[in-house]
Amino acid sequence: MGTRYYAIAGLTALAMALNIGMANSQDRMQLKIAVEGTYAPFNYMTSDGQLKGFDVDIAKALCEEMQADCEFVTQDWDGMIPGLQAGKFDAIIASMSITDERKQQVDFSDKYYSTPPAVAVPVDSDIAGVTKEDLAGKIIGAQASTTHAQYAETIFPDSTIQLYPTAEEYQLDMVNGRLDAVIDDVIVLDQWLNTDDGECCQLLDTLPAPAQIYGEGIGVAVQKGNDELREKFNVAIKAIRDNGKYKAINDEYFSVDVYGE
Repeated sequence: MGTRYYAIAGLTALAMALNIGMANSQDRMQLKIAVEGTYAPFNYMTSDGQLKGFDVDIAKALCEEMQADCEFVTQDWDGMIPGLQAGKFDAIIASMSITDERKQQVDFSDKYYSTPPAVAVPVDSDIAGVTKEDLAGKIIGAQASTTHAQYAETIFPDSTIQLYPTAEEYQLDMVNGRLDAVIDDVIVLDQWLNTDDGECCQLLDTLPAPAQIYGEGIGVAVQKGNDELREKFNVAIKAIRDNGKYKAINDEYFSVDVYGE
């Protein structure tokens, strides 16, 4: 009788513990986070098919701070905002600039980093600078639907702007001599130039980042009107900045603080 009682009591306690665990799991937010997966060092796929990069690690830190269970999904850049609007995922953490144009379609958290654009050219290039005159008549590569593409099309009207679906594709054309210059984030270009493939080229100079094009930095995008989730990301961004998690992630990838001013 006593043995049976203790066995039943033990099973009851186990069931209660399992129920509590399931309840706690169900109480946690379940979020799908979109990344591109082709924009090293911010988000990219490793050789064994794992997502890695600054965006990915920041997203994991934010999810931990928010006590959310997060699943990552890869999405082509052109489909990022339409996918968010359609509810395919809950947030975009993929180096997306907070611009006025995008704010008409989605809402953004506060920035989580801000780095300047730059221009790279072949090592034997005769291009001397990054003015409109310096790049007149040149073919400039950029990733389509980005602030860098918008900058190139606006600031370099006398150049031919060649747009690509991913950064990897303009890099390939640069290596193969099909481009005179490329424009992208200085960190992206610097990392590429320090690989074997990037030996073809050199960083020419950074560019000014006018607010009307580049906005307020890089933020987390959420569906329009989702103020609750946006504010949760804001609180989490501040928290990881304050508790040192941001710096630890930053220092794993960069020698400078990419948060900016």
